[in-house]
Amino acid sequence: MSGRILIVEDDPARCEWFRRRLGSYELDVTCSVPEAIEWLGSREYETILLDHDLREEHYFSAERDDDHTGYAVAAWLAAHRDTQPSASVVVHSLNYEGARRMVEILLGAGFDAEHVPFPYLQTGLRL
Repeated sequence: MSGRILIVEDDPARCEWFRRRLGSYELDVTCSVPEAIEWLGSREYETILLDHDLREEHYFSAERDDDHTGYAVAAWLAAHRDTQPSASVVVHSLNYEGARRMVEILLGAGFDAEHVPFPYLQTGLRL
């Protein structure tokens, strides 16, 4: 096993792809913001893979729902930088505005963070 990875994603097909692709790692997979935050506070991750939209109603909404999206996880990480001292973060959302905001807050907190939309991640995940 090479390390532990947190995957915050709600799409079952994407979750299955991550499980197949990252099978040599210890994976924690959730679509729950509270569960992700709980794990981040109690486990150490090598890599954190974050989606923005975690509920079906987010997909077609122009409204921000920061408390129930991947942004809430990114904001918690930024406020608790010491909990994941060496983790890199990849935001894989197709919501470009939400992903931009997530990466900005993470970079501002000193994380190694980037946005790689899921279709591109499938051909270039560097782990």
